[in-house]
Amino acid sequence: MLMARRDDSRSSNPQAGMDQTSDKMNTGVKVALDELLALSAQARGSSLAEVRRSSAARTGLHASRWRGRGVDFRESRIYQAGDDIRHMDWRVTARSGRPHTKLFEEEREHGLLLMMDFNPGMRFGTRVRFKSVQAARVASLFAWMATASGDRVGAIGFGGGIHSEVKPASGRRGVLQVLRALRDWDHAATSERESLASALERARRLLRPGTRLVLITDGFSADADAWPVLARCAGRHELGCILVTDALEQDPPPPGRYALIMAGEKRTLDFGNRTLRSTWSRPFETVHETARREFIRLGARVVELTTDDDVRRAIVPFTERALGPRDSSA
Repeated sequence: MLMARRDDSRSSNPQAGMDQTSDKMNTGVKVALDELLALSAQARGSSLAEVRRSSAARTGLHASRWRGRGVDFRESRIYQAGDDIRHMDWRVTARSGRPHTKLFEEEREHGLLLMMDFNPGMRFGTRVRFKSVQAARVASLFAWMATASGDRVGAIGFGGGIHSEVKPASGRRGVLQVLRALRDWDHAATSERESLASALERARRLLRPGTRLVLITDGFSADADAWPVLARCAGRHELGCILVTDALEQDPPPPGRYALIMAGEKRTLDFGNRTLRSTWSRPFETVHETARREFIRLGARVVELTTDDDVRRAIVPFTERALGPRDSSA
């Protein structure tokens, strides 16, 4: 669906603004690189929540959620075939009469992988900007914060004919690569659709131990096949989700006839019709609630972001504490 307009002689045609080539006319419709660069100022003094800081720079800045062979002792467990005999816990073995091996907490450099949804539904908005533009803005803010903490940052684009990726890299160079990709992907997006499950298969190749995965979407690309894949990711990575919505998806517009473009076809909807008004928001609510519920079930932090929200304020739950099973509205 593209932006709706009131079908009367007083309203202007938003589509005309999309046809303009100047940056001024495209404000809110196309991703602008200068706007993404400017968001670095809002990232100053903030960082994404982490499990624990470490002074051992040689082994990375963050404590891994994994249990393996690393720096800090974690626990002892029953010896399993293939365990290194050099890490046998002889005291526990002697006390229990059963062979035990020591486990350690590995420390790894964190990374951030942003999954960006460019499916056609993201190219829509009635307040300030398109959902796709707001998604790019929040992604850039995440990238600046991750880079400021010394983390690697990368991105993968899906939907809209985008099948590209930026491998995680550290420093200013890493974040600039992501920002340029966000701009280029947004400008090149088509009406082609791709499911989240399909995109996740590509994303898994970029995920390394210690990498956070944050999905930025409106939820409509999330198919049933995606949840088992995400469940496997949740066992090894921190997950987060930004659900981008528009005011029109939450409430119908004022009564009147509106011209829309849906699936490439022009249609007119009469929002003076009581039945349409009473059922309009239901499909959007179902999609958003399903995505929200499933991500929370997987232990992910979920934040809902409207197209006119202050992105810095909206992502506070990602900076206050580590990602957890409670959602930001709790």
